[in-house]
Amino acid sequence: MVIVRGVFRLIMFIIALGAIVVILGTGYWAFASQNQETIASISVGDGVELSACEAQGIEEFFLGFYLQSQADIINTPVSTDPSPVPYTVGIGENARSVSQKLVAQGFITDADVFRLFLRYNCLDSSLEAGDYQLRRNMNMREIAQSLQKANFEEVTITIPEGWRAEQVAEYLTQAGVMDGGLFLGVVRQGTAINHPLLTDRPVGASYEGYLFPDTYRLALNATPEDLIERMLDNMATKLPPNAIELANGQGRSLFEIMTVASIVEREAVVAEERPTIADVYLNRINQGMYLQADPTVQYAMGYQPANDQWWKTPVTLEEYAEVDSPYNTYLNGGLPPGPIANPGISSILATLEPDDTEYLFFMGCGDDGAHIFAVDFATHEQNVNRCSGG
Repeated sequence: MVIVRGVFRLIMFIIALGAIVVILGTGYWAFASQNQETIASISVGDGVELSACEAQGIEEFFLGFYLQSQADIINTPVSTDPSPVPYTVGIGENARSVSQKLVAQGFITDADVFRLFLRYNCLDSSLEAGDYQLRRNMNMREIAQSLQKANFEEVTITIPEGWRAEQVAEYLTQAGVMDGGLFLGVVRQGTAINHPLLTDRPVGASYEGYLFPDTYRLALNATPEDLIERMLDNMATKLPPNAIELANGQGRSLFEIMTVASIVEREAVVAEERPTIADVYLNRINQGMYLQADPTVQYAMGYQPANDQWWKTPVTLEEYAEVDSPYNTYLNGGLPPGPIANPGISSILATLEPDDTEYLFFMGCGDDGAHIFAVDFATHEQNVNRCSGG
């Protein structure tokens, strides 16, 4: 009886396996023998090739079969509106992010279908960063093909770490990208862009500190809002996902961290010292000491016509006492009202995760810009005398 059951189960297994083979074979034959019109519905270009990929394995077979069931979504535009709409693919942006943004901006209705369509046609790794003109009467095939090459004139700009907003504005004017005065007005007003990174920013604060330094490709007709939003998006991709939690763990807002990071950016010359310099400032704040940070006085002094520079150096002892500004941290306790420059990611990370020391003082000593640190004023005075040759 046991033998009979075993033979019966074996026969049933063979029959089931044969049925699966027949179904798969029939499906594959049906899929492979599609006419060119059917193939084109899930492909880019003229549709002669099954897809842009050369290799068609079992995974691609099932993916193609699925996309065939979604052909209406792929080939039906979301609108009949032919108006051109600017769209940007950021540097380093992947297919998933692009797909989600296209849904959010009303160009397509299904991010997963578009992402799989890109993958099936081997376009997911060839999306070109840049600015485009899309239309909402384009279907997914047309959008995917358009995103392979930025299709209008661009300009590349590079914003150095530690520049203040006025320097960025001057550069934009000189580079012919946009009206720097208009850009500066939007920055100072600080209301044109809503972004998750700005949720704890005080009312009335500008975008100073959030103009993330990096290289950007912009359309020649880019607006200040376009650039500022790109800068914020870029910063969001560079920050650790728990950045706000790290700030809150110190009992601070992200805005306060950005304020300290901007001072660290202006102070640090040797990259390895950033976490230590950040720790000194945070220690001074925690102990109720004045920051006494030279860059805040320089920021308050503004443009220096005599030297044609935005950051006066050196600042004299008399000027520490004479510059009447809430940004003068020699005369005012706590943090300045906001960031004094736009820090790079290294200074931001150094402030989010500073060294754990008891240092309260530091001073520059040496031609390489390195600093000497001290835990008390007596040691600091000794360092001053030693570095000044006393």
